[in-house]
Amino acid sequence: MDPCPFVRLIIESLSLKLPPTTKPISSTSGIHSTTTPCYCKLRIKHFPPQTQIIPLSSATSPPDTTTSSSAVSFHLDPTTLRRLQGKPVLLTVSVYTGRMGQSCVSNGGKTLGRVGVVVNLDGSVTKPIVFQNGWMKLGSDVDNNNNKPAAVLHLKVRSEPDPRFLFQFGGEPECSPVVFNIQGNIRQPVFSCKFSADRNSRSRSLPSDFTTNNINRGWMTPFSSGKEKPGRERKGWMLVVHDLSGSSIAAASMITPFVPCQGSDRVSRSNPGAWLILRPHGVSISNWKPWGRLEAWRERGPIDGLGYKFELVTNSGMTSGIPISQGTMNIKKGGKFCIDETLKDSRASPLSSIKGFVMSSSVEGEGKASKPMVQVGVQHVTCMADAALFIALAAAIDLSMDACKLFSSKLRKEFLQDKQDFLS
Repeated sequence: MDPCPFVRLIIESLSLKLPPTTKPISSTSGIHSTTTPCYCKLRIKHFPPQTQIIPLSSATSPPDTTTSSSAVSFHLDPTTLRRLQGKPVLLTVSVYTGRMGQSCVSNGGKTLGRVGVVVNLDGSVTKPIVFQNGWMKLGSDVDNNNNKPAAVLHLKVRSEPDPRFLFQFGGEPECSPVVFNIQGNIRQPVFSCKFSADRNSRSRSLPSDFTTNNINRGWMTPFSSGKEKPGRERKGWMLVVHDLSGSSIAAASMITPFVPCQGSDRVSRSNPGAWLILRPHGVSISNWKPWGRLEAWRERGPIDGLGYKFELVTNSGMTSGIPISQGTMNIKKGGKFCIDETLKDSRASPLSSIKGFVMSSSVEGEGKASKPMVQVGVQHVTCMADAALFIALAAAIDLSMDACKLFSSKLRKEFLQDKQDFLS
């Protein structure tokens, strides 16, 4: 199992210092004091632009990275790195006054100026490189009078090697596919998946050899004991990941059924479905231990979305978890599930032992064939079983798109394993 070369281009320590002025800045600009931030757009050719708030500063020293804005990252995959080899890359940072709109565009805000940093990525695959670290005078479309004070922007631009294992499901998770490790043009099978959807089972959908002696049952919501209407709950789904020898090394098990809220046909945020991501525990493969818990639901709003929250289970037990990823992705367009601690404020990082990029997984929109592409940071994989956990998590978020499908819609046959389902 071989990793692929990735590079992360990081822009951090953003801070803006405005020139002294005797006139207050117009209220229409949205800036009233040094406590109100401006914002910037960061652009690199062929990459989607990113927007970031910039705090204002009155100090002459570089900003403290613990109080400055969160980092912005551009991820460069092997194809991009080959294309940019030997070519300079221009990073443009445009700074605006005024409040950042919901659509992350200027919404009529005034352009304060822009700076450009030339980046040469040669050698960045093997070592970290700093391209800029300090204050830069903001230029504009019209040259400023040399005697007129100008705003200055502090930023640090650096790259660091970020090798990742790249996997792809050979088919949709519910079809029990093979999972390939991808290295360039080579696709090597490394895992196989076995999906089951035993909706008639009254037990919690855990492996038959799963021991629950060390688990707080308060985290495991039991299935309803009353009489249920056919097709009004989705339960019992499970995907087990096997290595090439056939051993079970990870699993995603639906522990809380996906049910519609009363008077509706959608899974609500107030009553989400949930999965446990499981790993073998100890020397015996017959013992399993929870590693993470994923909740999912169907968001209401102007854009129909799949809401999710993933928590790590700690050694203290399952009475509480540590949230490390949450968000919403478009139901129709799909999106990307990601765990990336670099993009979070260091003061708010929930688990200091997790650093940098952890994993990402592609999720197709509802009704589209999905073969998830999974990236996992090399530093988070010490053995095949570690990688298998992320494969199980990727399957769970992908299957949640189906589990949160409106209950007025039918599921494909792989999810329906009793006659009553086919007839309903």
